[in-house]
This record gives sequence, C-alpha cells and structure tokens, in this order.
Amino acid sequence: MNLISFFPSRTVAIYMGRMFLVRTFAVLAALVLVLQALDLLSNSGDILAFPGNGDAQVWQYVSLRAPQIVSRFLPFSVLLGTILTLITMNQNSEIVALKGSGLSAHQVLAPLLVASLGVAVISFVFNDRVVARATATLNQWQKVNYGKLPIDRGDRANVWVRDGDDLIEVAQIRGRGDATRLGGITLYDRTGGNLVAILRADHGRRVANGWEVSPATRFDVKSGNVRPLGAVVIAKDVRPDQFTLASVDADGLSFGALKAAIADLSDAGRPTKALEGSLWHKLSGPLSSVLMPLLGAVAAFGIARSGKLFVRAVIGMGLGFAFFVADNFALAMGNLGAYPPFLAAWAPFLLFFFIGEAVLIRSEE
Repeated sequence: MNLISFFPSRTVAIYMGRMFLVRTFAVLAALVLVLQALDLLSNSGDILAFPGNGDAQVWQYVSLRAPQIVSRFLPFSVLLGTILTLITMNQNSEIVALKGSGLSAHQVLAPLLVASLGVAVISFVFNDRVVARATATLNQWQKVNYGKLPIDRGDRANVWVRDGDDLIEVAQIRGRGDATRLGGITLYDRTGGNLVAILRADHGRRVANGWEVSPATRFDVKSGNVRPLGAVVIAKDVRPDQFTLASVDADGLSFGALKAAIADLSDAGRPTKALEGSLWHKLSGPLSSVLMPLLGAVAAFGIARSGKLFVRAVIGMGLGFAFFVADNFALAMGNLGAYPPFLAAWAPFLLFFFIGEAVLIRSEE
C-alpha cells in the first residue's frame, strides 16, 4: 500500500480537512474572545491607573495578551474541533459510509492528522515569531506598572547584580558578551552593609578592566552632595553573562534565542535543566495538536443511534484534559529538577500517543 492509498479519496480528504479546520479556528476565536474579555476586565483598572494611559494602552495590552491566549488554547481548540467534526460526521452516517467502503479507523482520521500537523507547524512559527516577543514586551511593561513601554522588545530589563558589597541595578540591557550595552545604571555603593553613595549613569559598555559608564553622577549619602563624574569604570569583577543571563525568561525568548542563552549559561557553569525542559517544550507543545485527533477519535466510532455519542464525546474531552494536566505537571516537575528535561517535555506526549492509539484500535475492533 503506497502513501496515497492510506488516505480517503481526494474529495473526502479535502472535505474532512476543511470541516476540521473551520471548526477548530471557530472554537479558537470564540475562546479568545471570551477569555480576552475576562482578562481585560481584571487588568484594565491597573492599566488605566497609570497617569496618561487611555484606550490606546488598553488596546496595546490586548495586542500583547491575545497571542498568549491563542498559543495556550490552540491545542484545546484542535481537540474540540476534532470532536465536533467527528460527531457531525457520525450523526450523518458519513463515518459508517467510510467504514463500509473498506477504510480503517486510521484511514478515516488521516485527513485530520495531516491538517493538525499543519496547525502544529503554524503554532510553532506563531509562538516563535509573535508570542515570544509579545510575552517579553508585556513582562517589561508590567514591571513598570504599565508605564512607558520599553522601546526594544528584545531587551532584558530591571536586572540586579551584586559586586562584592555593592548592588547594581540596570534598567535595560542589549546585546551579548563583550558587545553588551547597559542603560539606566544605578550603583549602590555600600561598605559593611551601610549605604555610602549612589552612582547613576545613562549608558554603560564593556571595557578591559570592567564597565565604563557615562555620564555618571555620584550622590554622597553623608554630605548630601551630588557631583558629576563623567565616564568612570565600575564593577570590575562582574562578567557580561551576569547581566545578560541574570534572569532568562524562556517564554519571552524564541527557540533560537533560548538555545543560545542555554549555551551561554552552560559555558558560565550555571544550571540549565529547567530551561532545557522549556526548550524541548517549545517543540512538543505545538506538536500536541497532532495528538488531539487521536484522543478525540473515540467520538467517531460507534453507532450514533445507540445514545452513547455524547458519552463518547465526553470521554474524548476527558482524554484531552488529562493530557493537558499531565503536560503541565511534567513541565513543573522538570522545572523543579525532578524530571530530566527531555522526559518532562516529551513523556506526556508519548504516553497519550500510545493511549490514543490503544483507544483507536479498540474502537476499530
């Protein structure tokens, strides 16, 4: 049997795939509309509380939050789209006709599996190109209480580093390695735990013997005097990775950027297990859409007149919910270090793949 003969006829395959995709994205649109409205009700007060914020900032928040909602609920929409498609076909005796023509259960589901694979590819690209940037920007915006939105969406923000007794706060960081650039630097000069002076500068760059910041001013706590310093060198023992990798947000980085950050952390001797699990999950998460036709297939088989079609649909939704619970649990255990990174990302996918196959084979028998 060649690959083409594994599918129903071209007309049936297109019909099933179109029906599946229309229902999937219709469910997704409804979920995003409802959940975004509820989320906006709980956060609009905080957004408008900042002086000068208005409708433009509310819509800006929607543009940043909506991609996160789409990313999170797309696999669930695929599950509901699968169940609605198969229930409709079962009620219209189309599944019976396909089975009667000699097609196996896997052949009946083949168009949905291919369509869901396309959805998984779209989901990965959307997460990598849109969701990661929106998440990074929203996190920075929330850190300033919905004040002035940071200009560079790829920057790290509000990073604290210790240099001996001194504390250094950097408002914004660009670049990596020796090309790292600092913006909005505040150094708290402490001696024996007591604050002696506060040094502030607008810009900073890496030099051979530390970090050159300029134009710098120094406030002396004891005298209360402020004097300009021009360009000075500070933080001689602070490495670039302590600024750029102080807080790596896996959700706010693309697949390539997260992989590079993990490599930098590993070279610096820092722990990376939790981030490695998140890196693998950037692949297994979108691919979970391919599982949904298998888990929802229980709604396709069985006679609709038996009165058990609703029960079969509930079982399909139950399997889907169980997968999402197992996936979140495994990822949390990976973040705690209890599961290896690969196992944390892929174990639920593989487990429910075999469960879906077992249910499908049992239904076919």
